[in-house]
Amino acid sequence: MSFKVKFWGVRGSIATPSARHIGFGGNTSCVEVKAGSETIIFDAGTGIRNLGHWLLKRGVRQGSLLLSHTHWDHINGFPFFSPAFKPDRHFLIHAGHLIDKGGIGNVLASQMAQPFFPVPLEKMGARIESVDFRAGDSFSLGNGSIRVRTTPLNHPDGATAYRLDFGGKSLCYVTDTEHVPGKPDQNILGLIEGADLVIYDSTYTDAEYEKHVGWGHSTWQEGVRLCRMANVKTLAIFHHDPDHEDLFMEALEAEARQLWSGTLVARENMRINLL
Repeated sequence: MSFKVKFWGVRGSIATPSARHIGFGGNTSCVEVKAGSETIIFDAGTGIRNLGHWLLKRGVRQGSLLLSHTHWDHINGFPFFSPAFKPDRHFLIHAGHLIDKGGIGNVLASQMAQPFFPVPLEKMGARIESVDFRAGDSFSLGNGSIRVRTTPLNHPDGATAYRLDFGGKSLCYVTDTEHVPGKPDQNILGLIEGADLVIYDSTYTDAEYEKHVGWGHSTWQEGVRLCRMANVKTLAIFHHDPDHEDLFMEALEAEARQLWSGTLVARENMRINLL
């Protein structure tokens, strides 16, 4: 039994393919989770392209894609997800913010419709099933071995946070969300209580946040405050602003570790073993 996490994309808003972003990574949001024999993917940003190639090499034939929301930086890697073009593959795509807005299947199909992309969704060879739910619902994966809890987030057009419980360990994926200073988000606190690892939207610093009120994102300091309140073991600072180059991120990492030893800064290709 294993419960492993790998970061394939840690950047927010837009990919940053430059030498000044190599240390932490320039691909947008994509996190792979291996829970026993099950493959679970959080978000389909540009990082999912490299993940797809890796899954083909490993011979993975099925998996579940859990989308936080459908802004471009979280779905624009999906048309380049190579396993989805293989007829012997099967993927479930979950979303919690579109059940009253046409569903996730329609959104992904629109992204791949002409003139935006030359290959339509229906030409992908894999068996792809859309699963729409309402943020706040719970469900299971892996024949019931993986418990999934969700909660709505404060983000334009809606977003969903997830908690996976498996083998006595827990992982939470909480991006994209905006906090209200001095008013901890009770939905998030309830979701992350006692979690082993929380991956949190840390786009800004507290000092930067004042200029970005209403943009739908949070700060790493708010992540620390929430995790301390909820008795979380480890916080992964995630969804790095595209203007935060490596030197900035290194200084942020040192400051975060000094503030709370339970923090780490997510980097592309970083692995964390929970079991």
